[in-house]
Formats: sequence, structure tokens, C-alpha cells
Amino acid sequence: MNLHPFLHRKQHELGIALNEVQQQAVLTTEGPLLLLASPGSGKTTTIIMRIGYLIEEKGIRPERIKAVTFSRASAADMKERYQAFFPNLEAVDFSTIHSLAFQVVREYLRKQCVTYELIEGEVDRPQYHKRMLLRDLYSQLNEESITDDQLEELSTYISLVKNKLLPNEQWQEVECDVTNAYEILKQYESFKQQTASHLLVDYDDMLTIAHEAFENDNDLLLKYQNQFDYILTDESQDTSRVQHAIIEKLVNNHQNLCVVADDDQSIYTWRAAEPKYLLDFQKVYPNAQILKMEQNYRSSQEIVQTANRFIKQNKNRYDKNMFTENSTHEQVQLKSFHSDREQIEYVIEELQKAKGYQNIALLYRNNSSSIVLADALNEAGIPFYMKDSDHRFFNHWVVQDILNFMRLAYDPTRMDIFEKVFSKFHGYLSKYQVEQARRVSTNQSVFEKLITYGQLKDFQLKKFKHYQSVYQKMHEYSPKEVIRQIRKELGYERVVKDMCKRLGFNEEGLMETLNLLEVIAEKADDMVSFAKRLQHLETLMKESKFNKHQDAVTLSTFHSAKGLEFPTVFMVDLIQGVIPARSDIEAYKEGDKEPMEEAVRLFYVGMTRAETRLELLTYEKKFNAKVQPSKLYFDVNRIVNPSKQKPKPEVKKKQHNPNAIQSEEEVSVGLKVKHRVFGEGEIVDHMSDYIMVQFEGDMKELALKTCVEFGLIEILDQSV
Repeated sequence: MNLHPFLHRKQHELGIALNEVQQQAVLTTEGPLLLLASPGSGKTTTIIMRIGYLIEEKGIRPERIKAVTFSRASAADMKERYQAFFPNLEAVDFSTIHSLAFQVVREYLRKQCVTYELIEGEVDRPQYHKRMLLRDLYSQLNEESITDDQLEELSTYISLVKNKLLPNEQWQEVECDVTNAYEILKQYESFKQQTASHLLVDYDDMLTIAHEAFENDNDLLLKYQNQFDYILTDESQDTSRVQHAIIEKLVNNHQNLCVVADDDQSIYTWRAAEPKYLLDFQKVYPNAQILKMEQNYRSSQEIVQTANRFIKQNKNRYDKNMFTENSTHEQVQLKSFHSDREQIEYVIEELQKAKGYQNIALLYRNNSSSIVLADALNEAGIPFYMKDSDHRFFNHWVVQDILNFMRLAYDPTRMDIFEKVFSKFHGYLSKYQVEQARRVSTNQSVFEKLITYGQLKDFQLKKFKHYQSVYQKMHEYSPKEVIRQIRKELGYERVVKDMCKRLGFNEEGLMETLNLLEVIAEKADDMVSFAKRLQHLETLMKESKFNKHQDAVTLSTFHSAKGLEFPTVFMVDLIQGVIPARSDIEAYKEGDKEPMEEAVRLFYVGMTRAETRLELLTYEKKFNAKVQPSKLYFDVNRIVNPSKQKPKPEVKKKQHNPNAIQSEEEVSVGLKVKHRVFGEGEIVDHMSDYIMVQFEGDMKELALKTCVEFGLIEILDQSV
């Protein structure tokens, strides 16, 4: 196509040469447009050029254009890029959807003579902060304190309900592992609306009230519809149903909407993002055009080709073919280690070889990975920057329990410390028994007081005499051994597991917290230095934000890394149960494929952060327990290292098992099978020519065609 004068001028002024699809995106201004932007495809440049075209060429006043982004950081970045490209043009309104909604809410409630009070962010009355209200409601209904993890899950549940615009009668249908979550939500909503003239409003309410305003107040809707002639939304794969509904109403008259998104990078369905909305875009906007920006300007040929083939295993997506004209570099590296410790040692060695750190990122699925990485990097003297670091680990109740058990070793007379953890000893102590011991004013240890004055039953007497003997020897142990004594000899681990069964806590996560503490304890000489080590790590991680523009390695979750790019990327801890998460695997077995597809998208996001060097790392043992490499690691491995086709040997006669599976169509996820060599197992994944089967203590990847041809697997009688 001939280059438009505007594009020709900008190419001369700014040195920006757009490809054919980018040019179409800039020049297609009327009516609805869905712009599917693959990773590294220059979407921000295209968006800014489109806005500049509207103003410079079409004569649209800047205040008639509204650009909505997913986050304040994105809005600031776009504003900065716009000013750099078009320094002589007036400002365009770049904001988040929440900011737009808040404007609507203020007008709507003012018209109704209703006052409101924000209860998220910085608030006027701390006792009415959303987190405080939820803590209080949980305590009232469950008669115990809520953990930080439970509070996070409860908040996510509430946001999900609101952002999906679910009616009240459907709230209970949404799964949440927090005890009485539905009842807490009902009481929370009721509390916020105690009086008709004054509302307590959280961030999710901004969206639902704005939507309600546009539904009920036609004059207000008309005002905002008339305010903007062109609306653009970025990162729309992360947009929720209520956010889409607000935008739909805004553009209803002119339909001049440009939606920029990538369905392959939708990784926030747990926050109510609606990737299906993009797939149904032409149902909502029948006259919509769809453009695919498939050229990647970021990564090498090898990375782009591998990532493109990898994402194609997902079925619920637009058919796209990401490509690049960048040069070749090196193949994607896949490395499997014997243990998580060897993985860390390898990463440290590779970083020490690097000439600089700021071009390197270590990406992981869970924040728990960052603890071990930060510990190892600090020991090696390697500076790091942690994006969106999560410091909840250091305040976790399990961490505080362990520290209190240790404090008691230094002064066994501290009844105040003992009262914090007495229920965590496996001794079934009652508050009454502890109170009897506390009343004694002698300088005896808490154990001596309990044994003498606590009115213990015989089995308790035996237990606490044992616990006393453990404490008497505790200073002889290393900090790691002390933690193991607490876990095993004091019965702490058993108590925690019982709590998980009773209260629905995540046992795997709590055991991992204990294991992480043991790893950190290996670097300490005694319990005091261990406590100081924890404090030092917490401070180090908090202060790492000041290393953002320094020569430091970037640590980030896959989620937080979206939008970033680095010459070198290491994706670490790629094991089953982490990515994909255990819940994703369980959902897949039950026939729900969306969580597994999101895990694939998340993995794809991690892969596409790399420019020239991408390494995927896995291992067979974590904290000395056997684990399985991620199914997604195997998927990439099949792409990078395809099995060499060997000539088939002549077979005189197949050894046929009459009970064996006769065709590939008989295979399905969840099927219980028996293998001639490996024994009984369950099919946990089925991808094209391969199946993943979980046998007792091991997972195997089997060539399906071979299994059928040679009668290697048979279906177990599932009625038995």
C-alpha cells in the first residue's frame, strides 16, 4: 500500500516505519476495531500513532479522545510516549477504567444526594478499611483470626463476584475456600449500605456503581457519550465483564472503539478477566474489523518460532501466527537438574559469568520462589530488583510461630511467648490449664509450671515432659535442626496438618513455608543469627525496589513480567503443581480446560519476555521430595528437541493383548489404565501424539501410537 502522507511525515520526523498491519490500525479510525497484538509487536507505538493521526490529520480535538488502560503505570507510560511523539499537541486523557468510573460515580451519587466514603487505599477512618472490615467479619463468623492468604482469597472472591456482575442469588455458586465466604460477602455488602444517604465504596464498587449509573441515569450516560468521539482500550484481554459493559455503553452511539488486546496473553481470569469477550467481539460489534499484529520485533527467530508453536496447543483462541524478521541467535535451552538446590547453583554460576545484570530476568510462577532466589543472590553478592515483591512470607503466622518456639528456647520462663504458641504443641492444652500455670509466680520454666500446676492428664504429662527435654537440648542443634525438632518432636507439623483439614488451609503451601525456613536456616550459625537472617532478607527484598535502574538482576512472577522484555530470561521452578498449578490439573481432569489453557498462556507470557536467550529450568527433587517436571516444560521440549524418526523395524507378528486399548479415540484424561511395564496409573494429559500418565510415584510421557500398536496399555475396570 502507498504510504499515507501522515505516516511518511512521521517516518521522516521520528524515524518510525510501521509495517502494513500497523499502518491499517492507524488509519482505520471509524467504527469498532479489534487489534490483536502479539508480544513485541509494537502495539504502544501503533496506538500513539493512531491518536496522533486522529488529531493531526482528522482534526479531532484531543479532549474528544479517551484512552483507557489497565493500570496507572500503563497510563503514565502512554502519556509519556504521546508527549515524546507529539510534543506540540495538546494532552489526551489517558486513564484507568477505575479513574473513569470514579468520575461517573461522583456525579451520579451527588445527583442522588448520597455521600460516599472510600474504604480502599488511603482512608479517613482506618477501622472502615476494606481489609479491616473483612478481618472483623471473618473473626465474628468463624471465631478465629483470618490469615493473610485467606484474606487475599476472600478479597479475590468478592472482586470476582462484582466484576462478573453476578446477581445476589448467584454469589453462592462461586467457589471460595475461605470458610463462610458467602456469608461474609453478604454482611460486608450490608454493612457498606447501612444508610441510604451514605455509602462505603471499595474499588470494585466504583465499577458496579458506574455501570448502574449508566443503566439508570440516561442524562448522565448521554453526557459521557457526547464527551468522547473516539475511545481506545488497551490490554483488553485483562478487562472484566463490568468494565466491558461500561465501555459498550459509552460507545453505543458512534461505535468508534479501538480495542487493543492479545487473547494469548489473558492471564487474569481469577481476577474476573473475560478472554471469551474478545472471541465474541463480532457478536457484540457485528461491523467490527479485526486486525492481527503478528510481527514480533523483540525476540530471536528461535524464541518466536518456539513460542508460536507452543501457544497453538490452546483451542479457545484466534488463529494467529507470530513471526519475526529478527536474526537467529540460539535455540531455547531446556535444563533438568537433580534437585532445586542444583538449579539455584546453576543460575548463580550463569549470573556470575554475565558481564552485567540489568539485562537478565529470573521469572517464576509463585512468590515463594523469590525467597530462595533472594537468599542465594544475596549470598553470592549479586544485586537484584524485585518487581511487585510480596513480603507476606516474613509476617506469615507459620514464620512467627517458629520464631516464638525459638524465643522460648532462649528464655523458657517466658509465659507470654508460650501463650502465643501453646495450641501449636501437639498436647491438646486448654486455656484453663495454661491459666493455672500462668498464675504461679515462681521463676520456673513454663514446662515445669505446667507439669506441676497445670492439672495435666496422663498423656499430656508424658508429652510435656518430652517437650521439656527437647528444649533442654535445643541449643546444641543448628537452626535447621531446631526447625526439624519443632516440626517433628514438638508435634508442630502434625498440628498444622490437622488445622488444614479442619479449617481448609492449604497444606502444601504451609509445608513449603516450613521448608523455605529450613533453607534460610542453613546459612545461620544459631537461632539468633537465623532470626537476624530473616529480618535481613525482608529488608533486602523491600529495599530492592531502589535497584530498579541499577545494574541488578530482575526477579518477577510471570504475571508481573507482562509488558517487560530482557535479552536473557531464566524461567525457574517449572514443575507440576506449580505451573500448571495443582488446581489447574484437577480442573482439567474434571473436564474444565480453561484453567489449563490459562496456564499455557501464562507460560507463553514468560517465554515471550526473552529477546535472545531463553532457558527453561526444572528438576526432579524439591526439598528432598520427588517432584515432576512441568507438562509445559515437556511441551516445549517436544518442539525444540523433536524425536528423531527411526525406521520401523520389521515385526513378524504383533504381540496382541486382547484387553489393550485398540484405538487412540478410547483415550481420555482421567482414565485409569494399566501399562505392561509401569503398572497402574491415571492419564493426566492428552496432547496430540502423547499422553502423560501418573503412575505411583512417577509420571511418564508415552507415545500414544506405540502404546496402541503394541497393546501396552489397557483400561482398568473403574466400577471395581
